[in-house]
Amino acid sequence: MVLTSSYSARIIDVDHTADVMYIVEARNLEELFEYAAIGMFRYITPDLSRVSPVVGVSISSRGFDLENLLYRWLEDLLILHDLRGLVFSRFLVSGIYRVEEKGEQVYILKGYAAGERFDPRRHVPGIVVKAVTYSQMSLEKTQDGMWKVSIVLDI
Repeated sequence: MVLTSSYSARIIDVDHTADVMYIVEARNLEELFEYAAIGMFRYITPDLSRVSPVVGVSISSRGFDLENLLYRWLEDLLILHDLRGLVFSRFLVSGIYRVEEKGEQVYILKGYAAGERFDPRRHVPGIVVKAVTYSQMSLEKTQDGMWKVSIVLDI
């Protein structure tokens, strides 16, 4: 699977009192979710160029709305980091779907993350991300057609 893209998204760090906060802007939802993951992992290991995409993991996340889906996607990645010691440098969201399950509308994300086990001899240690939060999370489509989200991570 090729994990290259012509990204046009950007990540903006925001000063926050106790946690870390960042904003992602992207031209579509898939890219927004990919960059949200990149944003989180560059706190965990700031130099992602040192993380080789040699271990790939398929991820399927589901949420009751787009904010919950983003939360679940990032949480699933953080769980993989915590349980398997993996750090990721490449992300591919192949699709975000709205479907009906048991009479309820839900969102499903199909994605892929690539990286390797954290090695302190090669990877720059960053901060410990304890959790993704809903604090100040705001996901919206802007007037110019871009997607924008603010994310706060508990450290």
